[in-house]
Amino acid sequence: MSMISYQVEAFGRPLAQVIRDIPNPLGSEVVIKVGSCGVCHSDVHLHDGYFDLGNDIKLDMTRTVKPPRTLGHEIAGTVVAVGPEVKGVKVGDKRVVFPWIGCGTCALCETGNEHLCNSPQALGIHRDGGFASHTVVPHERYLLDYGNLPEEQACTYACSGLTAYSALKKVAPLGPKDPLLIIGAGGVGLSGIRLARQMFETPPIVLELDKSKWDIAREAGAGEIIDPNAEGALKSLMKATGGVAAAIDFVGAAATFNFGFQALRKAGKLVCVGLFGGSSPIVPAMVSMKAVSVTGSYVGSLQEMQELMVIAKTGVLPDLPLGTQSLDTATQALEDLRAGRIRGRTILK
Repeated sequence: MSMISYQVEAFGRPLAQVIRDIPNPLGSEVVIKVGSCGVCHSDVHLHDGYFDLGNDIKLDMTRTVKPPRTLGHEIAGTVVAVGPEVKGVKVGDKRVVFPWIGCGTCALCETGNEHLCNSPQALGIHRDGGFASHTVVPHERYLLDYGNLPEEQACTYACSGLTAYSALKKVAPLGPKDPLLIIGAGGVGLSGIRLARQMFETPPIVLELDKSKWDIAREAGAGEIIDPNAEGALKSLMKATGGVAAAIDFVGAAATFNFGFQALRKAGKLVCVGLFGGSSPIVPAMVSMKAVSVTGSYVGSLQEMQELMVIAKTGVLPDLPLGTQSLDTATQALEDLRAGRIRGRTILK
């Protein structure tokens, strides 16, 4: 039996089709036949071989993503083979994969934070991922039942949904007098909007430059939507709210970070999630005088994904806007995302 994958063989070049034998699982390994794999913006950066941090600073990923490498970390599919040590799943089970795997032995991993491990083994980055017909998951504990959810929706919870959920947990609890500002209505931002409506009492305020995304932001559950380029946008927001209790920046650009920080009320919290790049000055005295906090949030833990799937399987969350296309269009999907032509999420089938 053979499998097909689309791999990075040279950074920035079209993905190469590779045909090879389906691996035989060893020990605790599980082989998944990939049914759906989401295309994430980080896949674009990994394909390039760097993250552009702005100001001519680049985070080199060429030593991390060692070609040939199969990208794709939002994976859902069917178990087709299991290793001799596997007890909890069987052939035919349908599962979504937690991809943010660590070494399993360091202090971070032992405290449940393997997504922050300094020796990571993440699928689609350090190990081959889901831009393929099959992938190998090292242990059954990383496989989660997605119930009656459509497979295409289920796969997005592995990154888009998990990243949003973890960030939202960092600002909880929020009451009816605690306005939340969500910055960005891309794939992750939309997940944040729809989750915020379930976790908190009031709809989030959304900051989004691209007005073509305003309709899907409203469908996801946004309250007021703000154009950051509108004259007096920040001043109007401060006048209406007195400052937000929390802001979550799903873009991570200099301008969005600065807007979120300035929009905070006293004792407010800014959570930075996005990786767009750039730098923004912060006046230390203002941090002290306003008693605000700034924290980062990177994907999420296995426990958080387990919590998220419990919510998702109830069916209360609006569907994430999706477009599906065949696996052999993976390179074009990356180009479309790079060019900003994607609304919601592209799913490779």
